Amino acid sequence: MTEFEELRQLAAQTRNFISSSGDEALALRAIVHAHDVVLGIFPANEGVGLHVIKGDAILRQMADHGVHIDYSHTAIALQTREQAITLQRLLN
Repeated sequence: MTEFEELRQLAAQTRNFISSSGDEALALRAIVHAHDVVLGIFPANEGVGLHVIKGDAILRQMADHGVHIDYSHTAIALQTREQAITLQRLLN
């Protein structure tokens, strides 16, 4: 399984959780709160675009120091990068 396939599966699980909840906004907040890293995925010219909605500090620390940190992650499917940026601003 490729990383993008895993992200698509995570986004599908997230979508199902949110759509089956009685309060979609609360469910979205719960998803973001429950994970260290939340990625927004959206269609892009290259196939799948990514935007870090939550957890950029963790990812930056791993990249800068070459260390692995255990972290939880999920993905949220969006239509555009702009939606991911807006969601990031609203939830952080």
